[in-house]
Amino acid sequence: MIKIRKYNESDARDLWAIFYHTIRNVNARDYTQTQVEAWAPDDVSPEVWQRKMNAISPFVAEIDGEIVGYADLQEDGLIDHFFCHHEHQGKGVGRHLMEHLLRVGELQGITRFYSEVSITARPFYEKFGFKVAKEQTIEIRGQKLRNFVMERFS
Repeated sequence: MIKIRKYNESDARDLWAIFYHTIRNVNARDYTQTQVEAWAPDDVSPEVWQRKMNAISPFVAEIDGEIVGYADLQEDGLIDHFFCHHEHQGKGVGRHLMEHLLRVGELQGITRFYSEVSITARPFYEKFGFKVAKEQTIEIRGQKLRNFVMERFS
């Protein structure tokens, strides 16, 4: 059973592992090796990552106590991070997280949800009624990556 809970500071290391391995294993289908290495580099400082996770305070998905995904929702409707463990793709983790974010957001009165979505994640977001607002190219550590600003109005 998938359980969604609030973030604890002690989760940051596990969330880094999910971020890193998802990008390196799943997003690698749609991006070059050089691009995924820039997006999820080997040398990110644990302190910098800890500060980022503390700042976005994501929801954490667990199965039997193992962290299998995480996603955040900011006050303005931004979904900054949304990652599911590469070995748990297609098992409902993402769906549970997205349904949770949408429920929480609607309770908070958020009417527009939006995110910068990878090529890989676009079909997943579309299943939840998100539409492409614009296609863009972003630069991460010198690499240019294509993604989409997607939004959903409730």
